[in-house]
This record gives sequence, structure tokens and C-alpha cells, in this order.
Amino acid sequence: MSHIFISAAHKSSGKTTISIGLSAAINNMGYQVQTFKKGPDYIDPMWLSRASGRNCYNLDFYTMRESEIVQTFNQHMSGADIGIIEGNKGLYDGLDLDGSNSNAALATLLDAPVILVMDSRGMTRGIAPLVLGYQNFDDNINIQGVILNQVGGSRHEEKLRAILEHYTDVTVLGAVHKNSVLNIDERHLGLIPSNEEHLADKRIQLIADNIKAQVNLEEIITLGKKSGITPGKDTSSISSGINKQATSPVRIGIFQDEAFGFYYPDDLEALQQSGAELITINSLTDQNLPEVDGLFIGGGFPETQMQPLYNNASLRNSVKVAIENGLPAYAECGGMMYLARSITWNNTRFDMVGVIQGDIIMHSRPQGRGYIKLQETEHHPWASTVNNSVVFAHEFHYSELVNLDHQYTYAYKVLRGTGIDGENDGLSYRNLLANYAHLRNTQDNQWAFRFVRFTRQVKDSIVNSRTITQ
Repeated sequence: MSHIFISAAHKSSGKTTISIGLSAAINNMGYQVQTFKKGPDYIDPMWLSRASGRNCYNLDFYTMRESEIVQTFNQHMSGADIGIIEGNKGLYDGLDLDGSNSNAALATLLDAPVILVMDSRGMTRGIAPLVLGYQNFDDNINIQGVILNQVGGSRHEEKLRAILEHYTDVTVLGAVHKNSVLNIDERHLGLIPSNEEHLADKRIQLIADNIKAQVNLEEIITLGKKSGITPGKDTSSISSGINKQATSPVRIGIFQDEAFGFYYPDDLEALQQSGAELITINSLTDQNLPEVDGLFIGGGFPETQMQPLYNNASLRNSVKVAIENGLPAYAECGGMMYLARSITWNNTRFDMVGVIQGDIIMHSRPQGRGYIKLQETEHHPWASTVNNSVVFAHEFHYSELVNLDHQYTYAYKVLRGTGIDGENDGLSYRNLLANYAHLRNTQDNQWAFRFVRFTRQVKDSIVNSRTITQ
């Protein structure tokens, strides 16, 4: 099973751009490329998916079992010629002192040859001890080569290559020179999402052309063949707990547009496997909700689309009426912002749906960021069958929900993280659950199945009540 792991000495070294370029360039050669992203992330996988033409999947020690990571990797590598796994932060960075959830640990688990992306700005001879240190720090890590990035010119490249050849045995697989074409604009949570980048495909092709010209793609493909994979003891399906008995389908509307695009593909697949028909809704152009049994509004950047969201008053009113009338709805982060009374950003305020009687204020610094740990309460509308179930998730938000004019109940007690108020997350109102937490459908938290089951129960109760009254 051919695959490589793209990592770096530290964050912001350019590994995402390199990974995008490699994925597109190798795909252009006629290979089926399957991409993966280490850790929680929506934006990088969106770019990697567009570059490879296949959905990118996240591999995360915090929310997934090791056996589940291996199973997910094996499942989606089916039919692929090569896998490209992009790390997050630096190779040895992670939550724990022992590095058990680091990029290096993931590369070891998947027996993946590592390629280090080295930010070469301002470096010459100093690159050698840095590479040597990364090679010698952990004997289990198989660093097969480096890609020099942000190289200052041909003379700079010659020096770096000569130094690495003299002091190390590492292979220089390429040298990518400084070029503004390779820059993808950033926002407070990272790169601009590809669903907002109207020229995304053209940008990806430009990056691919530059990578092809400056990186030895054939050698990287050959390196990938040196990889292996240990299946592990438990490779059961992630969706093993889903009730596959014949049941009535439910229609779940999903907001997917420039304002809302943060969805994990395996979550959407789990919804479908649970019996949901997914109906795409554009919050900027659709005037009314279609006929749906439930609603899922994921994260995104609604603050950048405040004006068109406000202008589409017909849809906002349609959403409010539906939720007030008991439509099952689930909203994460940006979705919760949309359901609030208003959003204020850069001293500009726009009214939103207003089903949540509170206001969203955007800040210049993160209000909640990173991994979180939640404990379900009795107020969860589609609670787990396990009492006081603990949920491992993540949050990334610069916004804050303030001025709540209603005494809401909450589905989660925050054990780690920020949530809505530092103590609670998962605002529960009628059949709505809205939280800053981003959930992942995993073996230990099959939220997709539970939401579909709840939606079906509400739908069936409405049908039954109509039958009785008739």
C-alpha cells in the first residue's frame, strides 16, 4: 500500500501548499491519489480534496481509536495508487509528553515514509543539524527525504543541497523557490476555504505546475512504495453500530455554500448510511427551506457573508418558523452563529435568524480553540444510551454568544475547552441542538446515527398524530 507522510520541523513551513501541489501533480500523471489530514481540520482537507479529486479524510488520535485510524486509512486507500498524509504542526508535536498522539506516532502507526518540508528562509549550514536532530530523535521514524521550501534562489539552493549532501544521508527531493503564486490567503483559522476561492482549481493547477517543475515526483512515488501497513486487531466498520434494518428514509437539509462548508465527509457518509437523504441548501440564494425532516448547519465563516445572509430574509424566516415548530436541527459553530439574533464583526451588525435569543460578537483573538472534552447532560435531545457519556471533540471560534435573553438548557457540560460560556455547550431548544463543538462520527460517538434516529422519531410522531386526528 503506497503512501507518504508530509511533515515539517514546525508549523507554517508550507507543507499544506506542498501537499496540495503533490496531490494535484501526481493526479495529473494519471495516478489515483488519496489524501489524509492528521488531526482536526476542515480547510486543508477541502483543498486537498479538490487537488486529488477524492475526498480527504482526517486521522485523529484524540477522537479516534488507533484501530479506527488504521481501518479508516485502509478503507479509503482502496482503489488508490498512492496516499498522501499531511501532518499538522511539526513532526514531533502533539498533546502528550511521550508523543503518543504526535505526527510521528501516526507515521509509525501507518508505517509511512516521512518527507520533511523545510522552511529554508535565512538558513544555510544550520539546516544540517536540524535535519540530523529530527532523524536521530526517534529511531522508529523513517525520514526518507526533504523538500526545501521558500528557497531564495539558485545559489541558495546549491548551498543547501551541498550542505545536506556533505553532513547527512537524507535525499533532497526538491527545492521550491519563493513565489507568490504559491501563497493561498489566510484567515483567522488558516487558509481561505476552497469553497470561497472562486479560482481554486486554477490556483491548484498553478501550484501543481510549480511543484512538478521543482520536485522529483517519480522519486516520491518510488518512496511511497517502501511503505507498509499493519492492519491491527480491530478493523471493524466505523458505522458498526448503525441500525441497517429497513426503515423509512428521512430528508436532512444541509447548508453548503460560501458561508457554510465545514463538514467531514465521513460524517456525511454516516448520515447517509443511517438512512438520511441529504438535501443541499444554499443559504445565500435559496428563498425557502425545501421539504425536509431535519436540518444540519455546519461550521464556516458566516461573518464574511453577513450582508447576503441578512438580505435573504425569506430563508431566515423559513428556518426560524421551522425550528419553532419543532423541526429537528443541529448546528455547529458557524451554524449556531447564523441561528442567533445577530452577528457583529468589525463594528458592523446584521440580523440573523433569531431563533436563539442572543447575539454573536466577533473578536480579534480566539475565544475557543483546540481539543475539547464534554459530558452529556439529561437535556441532550438525542442523548447517548450511555449515562453521562463523555464526548471528545474540537472547537475553533473567534466569536462569542452573548446577551442571552432566555433561560436555555444545555446538552453538554464542558470538562475541557470553552464551549458557549466556559461551563456549558450544546444549547438545547425545542428540537434544536446548537454548539461551538465540532463533533466527529466515530465508533465512540456515533452522533450521525443518533441524529437520524431522532429525526425519524419526530417525523413518525407527526405522522402518527395526524393519523389519530383524522
